[in-house]
This record gives sequence, structure tokens and C-alpha cells, in this order.
Amino acid sequence: MSSDYRLRACKTIAAIVWLFLPSQLFPRGQDFPVPQTDTTTIDGDGTAHITRVVPVPQTLSPEAREYLAHLPPVPPEPTLADHRANTDRARISRTELARTLYPVEIHEEMLGGVRCDVIRPRDAAESKRHLVLINVHGGGFNSDSGSLVEGIPISSLSGITVVSVYYRLAPEFPFPAAVDDTEAVFKELMKTYQPSQIGLYGTSAGAILTGEVAVRLRRDGLPLPGVLGIFSGSGDMSRAGDSQALYTVRGFAGNLQPPGRVSSLSPYIGTTDPRDPVLSPIFADLHGFPPTLLVTSTRDLLLSSTADLHRALLRAGVQAQLVVFDALPHAFWYHLELPETKEALDLMARFLADHLASNRN
Repeated sequence: MSSDYRLRACKTIAAIVWLFLPSQLFPRGQDFPVPQTDTTTIDGDGTAHITRVVPVPQTLSPEAREYLAHLPPVPPEPTLADHRANTDRARISRTELARTLYPVEIHEEMLGGVRCDVIRPRDAAESKRHLVLINVHGGGFNSDSGSLVEGIPISSLSGITVVSVYYRLAPEFPFPAAVDDTEAVFKELMKTYQPSQIGLYGTSAGAILTGEVAVRLRRDGLPLPGVLGIFSGSGDMSRAGDSQALYTVRGFAGNLQPPGRVSSLSPYIGTTDPRDPVLSPIFADLHGFPPTLLVTSTRDLLLSSTADLHRALLRAGVQAQLVVFDALPHAFWYHLELPETKEALDLMARFLADHLASNRN
């Protein structure tokens, strides 16, 4: 390695360190040494060592710009118990806000032996009583980050009952436990609803699970749902996309881990081959899949993965639509105070409702 190359590499590493140091070390309004220019060094294998000065786009709402300005760094890896406790606190707070903004009726029910929350919109139209949506929540497969947070707004906005599934979690229950539970709920709902008038959607882990369940249903000779919603997900557990080398779950907010095998989901994957077509639907036959909406954002660590799955669906001739929001991080629609969230939820609810309502058996 030449001395010039080593010098450039050291400068780049130093710049990156300054770029991602926790913001609390340098209070707002004080000068501190962050990169003010863009730098790039490309290795012989194509690996890029970069710094970038990224202004906040003025196309964002003032609320979204304020949100990005105060994103906290990703904390060091907590214990599983601490992670679940932290996730529960955030979910409960967001659920209270969701219930205030989107009044619904909720009751718990066992469906196919699986605990679920059944979320009904207030004053549901008679024309939509024959429709139902299944929601599988996010949370990295090891916690529940948004069961009711994802279910309440979509039920209220779409006018359709949402069944939120509390599937079993890893590491206690790795793949395919979550797929088994969701399939059991789908089969139970088929006793009341036509399959084409059952929709399935989820965010993050739930988005991944949505594709997995659809592939499993086909493998088991069962009908497919009438519509899918894959909101910041992936169809490939064997490879990390480019965006995972750039972003954390909070976009640019720090503690970025080098990508490789999808290590954070290893407890969910367990001993299954990552290229198994149920675990990684991008390796499955996707022909004949129902209309699918995919939503992501440009600072989403799963941007690449969501886009790759969209392309796979298009190659299979599926009616698939991809919507990408600017500058916002992973699953930003959990933050109900943002105007962009209202826009995202509106388009999700409309797509799901329109395609279910258009299905006639």
C-alpha cells in the first residue's frame, strides 16, 4: 500500500469518525470539526470510502426537518430484555396517539390459535364489511414495535377491519414460527371471507413477513391474498443492499454496523438456508402475485432491499407500485405527527382498500 494511499485513507477515516460522533458531545451552536467537503476513495474491488455533506432537503415539511434535526444516535446494542422494554415503551406511546387521531374499536380474539387484536373502524360502510386486512407488525422479529400503531390508522382511513397478528418472536421462536402463525390466521379468516378480499401488509419485519407468507400460501396450495403491502421490507435474507452500508434505522444517526449477512436477523433466520424461497421470496416464483404496494424512503436502510423486491415483482409481471419518500429514515410513518406520515398512510390505505374492493368472486 502506498504512503499516499494510506494518508488518504487515514484522512477519510478521521472524517467519518467526526461525522458520526454522537451529537451530544458537541452542543448545538458550538463549532466542531466536521467535514465540510465531499471526499471519495474507491478501492480496487469497488469499495467506497466516503464523506458527504448532506443538507436537509427543503422539499420536506417543517415538521420533518425538525424531526431529522433531533434524531438521537442509535444506542449501543442493548440486551434483548432492554430492547423489548424500550420498544414496548415507544409502541405504547405511539398507540395512544394513534387512538386519539384515528378513533377505532379494538378487541382481542384468538384466530387459528394465535392471539390477535381485531381493529374495527367507527361507522364502517356496509359495502366494506366483507373485506378484511391482516397486519403483521415490525420490530426486527424479536419485539413488537407497532402492532396497533400500524393497524389503527389503516383501519380508520380505509374503513376496513384490520386483524393485527401477535406472531411468535425470535430468538425463542425462529423462522418459520411467524410464518406459521400468520398462515393460521389467514386460514381461519378464509372461513368468513373470500381469499381475494383478504389483504396482508406490514412494516419492516412485518413487510418481510408479508412476502414470506404469500410464498408459503402458494407452496401449501392455498389461495393468495387479494392485495399486499410491503412497507420498508426485503425479499432477500442472503445479501445486504447498498443502503445498509449507508444508514441505520435512524438514517444518518450513528453507530452504523458494516453490512454482511443480515446479522441482526440471524436469530430469526436460525438454521434455515438464507436462500430458502419462503424465507427469501426474491428466490421464489412470484408470477401471479396480487397487486403490491411497496413504500420506502431515501434514508431507509432497507431502501435497496425494497427496490430489489419491487424489481423482482415487476420481472414476474406483478402489478407492483413503489413509492419512495425523500430524506426520511426507516419506517418514518410510525411518527404520526409528520405531514409525510399522513400522506404515506393515506396512500397505503387507499391502495389496499381499492384493490380489495375491486375483487369480486
